[in-house]
Amino acid sequence: MAHFTLRSLTLTGFLLLAGCSGLPDMADETVGWSAQKLYTEAKESMGDGAWDRAIKMFEKLEARYPYGRYAQQAQLEVAYAYYKSNEQASAVAACERFIKLHPNHPNVDYAYYLKGLAYFNEDLGLLGTLSNQDLSERDPKAARESFETFKTLSQRFPDSKYTPDALKRMRYLVNALASYEVHVARYYLKRGAYVAAANRAQATVKDFPNSPATEEALFVMAKSYDALNMPELRDDADRVMRKNFPNSRYLGAGLPDDKARAPWWKMW
Repeated sequence: MAHFTLRSLTLTGFLLLAGCSGLPDMADETVGWSAQKLYTEAKESMGDGAWDRAIKMFEKLEARYPYGRYAQQAQLEVAYAYYKSNEQASAVAACERFIKLHPNHPNVDYAYYLKGLAYFNEDLGLLGTLSNQDLSERDPKAARESFETFKTLSQRFPDSKYTPDALKRMRYLVNALASYEVHVARYYLKRGAYVAAANRAQATVKDFPNSPATEEALFVMAKSYDALNMPELRDDADRVMRKNFPNSRYLGAGLPDDKARAPWWKMW
């Protein structure tokens, strides 16, 4: 009798464990839902700001109904949900996947725009916490990726409704990247790395000729060449600076202390 009871308890425990392992599937409220139902629920979740739930719904929709317009739209919508939930890397990956799978889709311009925004906010969001950090210590990769994505959008889809905003953000990014480059040049100058300072400042003038940072870049070039005892290059940089910026503050006061500067990333 005892032996029978032990076997019964063991069997009962096994069945309970087996039942528990199946609970997630049994508790899935979406079992049997149509593609339209999943899409509608996901959109409602987005409307409520429940981004995590929306992402799960879109992923289930694509997994269960991989073909058709709902699946295509889910691929694009989930990118936005990732973007709103601050999962920038996932948003970029989702946008790139959509662009690769549907290069001729009517809304592919939006995929480029969203990808650029994801990179843009990744860079801006991080810089917002670095007001006291030496910017020469970080790589502005996200800003460059954002610029290139917006550039592709503006070239491929000049008439897109997203292009005007992309162009504005490109102008900001040009100024931000130029300011970053001249910051690094100033960093080298203050540490006596005059060749590196001159090269970085020269690259700023060459790559971003119309940015506000050009003024300081020319001044850093002149100071670096002077320290290197290269009078011809120094005088050339000084001549160009005085011609283009005759009232430059740098000519009288020199380089301001970093602590007195407003963070360059706050231009936006």
